[in-house]
Amino acid sequence: TVSYETGSNHIILNKSAIVEEFFDLKTKFAGEILQKFVNYHMKLAIVGDFSMYRSKSLRDFIYESNNGKHIFFLNNEKQAIEKLSMN
Repeated sequence: TVSYETGSNHIILNKSAIVEEFFDLKTKFAGEILQKFVNYHMKLAIVGDFSMYRSKSLRDFIYESNNGKHIFFLNNEKQAIEKLSMN
């Protein structure tokens, strides 16, 4: 809907708008939802503080995402705008 209504394929989403289960990779919410963004060629930046998460697999997931082209986990909106502008 965002792409159709605005013509943009970039979205910035605040971490607080996401259910906490998303960050538990065992639920598979993150993988299933984020794959849709990739499939529809959308770029997503999730902004917030991720330092509270101690899961190695989640930290690895965030690291790999941040080194990719579609999904980013960033500290603030300014970083998100810069990252999405580069890609």
